[in-house]
Amino acid sequence: MRKLLTLLFVSILGGVLTLTAYKLVEQNGATNLPIVTNPAQNEAAAYFPTNYTRPVALDSAIGPNFVEAAEETVHAVVHVKNTSIVSAPTTMEDLFFGRRSKQAQIGTGSGVIINKDGYIITNNHVIDGAKEISITTNDNKIYAAELIGTDPKTDIALLKIEAETDLPFVTFGDSDTAQVGEWVLAVGNPFNLTSTVTAGIISAKSRDLTGQSYQSFIQTDAAVNPGNSGGALVNINGDLIGINTAISSQTGSYIGYSFAVPSNIARKVVEDLLEFGNVQNGILGVSGISLGGKSAEQLNVNITQGFYVSDVEAKSGADKAGIKKGDIITKIDNVEISKFADLRGYLNTKRPNDVVSVLVVRDDKEKLLPVTLSKFEILTTEFLDIEVKNITESIKKHYGIDYGVIVTDSDNYWLYQKIGLSIGYIITEINDVPIKSIEDIATLKRRYGNALDKHLEKISIITKRGQKQSFIFR
Repeated sequence: MRKLLTLLFVSILGGVLTLTAYKLVEQNGATNLPIVTNPAQNEAAAYFPTNYTRPVALDSAIGPNFVEAAEETVHAVVHVKNTSIVSAPTTMEDLFFGRRSKQAQIGTGSGVIINKDGYIITNNHVIDGAKEISITTNDNKIYAAELIGTDPKTDIALLKIEAETDLPFVTFGDSDTAQVGEWVLAVGNPFNLTSTVTAGIISAKSRDLTGQSYQSFIQTDAAVNPGNSGGALVNINGDLIGINTAISSQTGSYIGYSFAVPSNIARKVVEDLLEFGNVQNGILGVSGISLGGKSAEQLNVNITQGFYVSDVEAKSGADKAGIKKGDIITKIDNVEISKFADLRGYLNTKRPNDVVSVLVVRDDKEKLLPVTLSKFEILTTEFLDIEVKNITESIKKHYGIDYGVIVTDSDNYWLYQKIGLSIGYIITEINDVPIKSIEDIATLKRRYGNALDKHLEKISIITKRGQKQSFIFR
């Protein structure tokens, strides 16, 4: 008891002494004491938006469900086998008899049935050079296929099989509305294993793998291997939004990226092949560069996304609509244009005489122009196995000339061998007649018909180095 009283007395005494000391300090000018602070604590703290809400785990009720999309697709994806005849390795017997042996070569891929009548879309490279094409459906039935047409530029081919009953097919979706991050399924029929399904998301759109600005692929991370070429890329509704075409790999097998031809391009190609027998290309009639930070700085423009028009083809739809050099195309119809692959991809879904609404920025103001797309043939012509088009104002200025036509393609080995004529050369005169435009070429063709080569006496050209030369053949 005595110890408890002692402890209580000590506690009370300590409290009294502490309170007395605090009062004395407060009354005797504690404000005169030095105060040490950290200056950084007085500054406003940086604010970063933060969400502390815990994520909800995905489950089958709210997560993507691929079962229905897979069921809608697998029976419409087929195995494609092509048989081509190639040169066999040369044997001693072949050398002795002076002959070349042939052998059959088998190529495989996938295809997609796109209507109940048996039309099948696949890649051109899957059936290229084929002598025979056979189709194996998902229920292991085998059909002989007819090749309806191909378009090597977009790597699309159209086949047809005859079946006794209506066939399952995939419905085309709108690839323009597909979004980056959207779930997709890649469905193929590789190595004759029947249909195989892999899943991923859209990683990017308007991808150009060549750097030549004529491709516009959908990029996905869904696993696609060589046997899947020509197979279907579908959304979670089972709608076809692409035809699987390529993979990015140094080994030949999938390592992370795959690419598909957008369904809007593929559909337009097969419709053209059915109606016209070839692909009808509508062109805008402009050339230029895609804008970025560096190119915008070089061009002294304050827009870093869009297509900068550096030249407008004379008499093209763009020329007639009033598009000018220096305009920046930012949108066509409802499609945002951030680079040339966007522009090319959308125009690949259009035909000559289609009208598109082009939004351009000129002098920091937006201008909406309706443009009627031109035929490519209006701007180019062929003669002597050479394709030429009119030269632009910038080319005239660069070479210091007033007229001429530029070679855009050439299969004339004789002229290449004789004078080096190739892509990029400019023809200014033929038989001392000035060639001011492709219309002058057309006049010569009407005059000489198919015998133009026999009447070719003199040609004047400008080489890619700017050298002016004339050649006399007779």
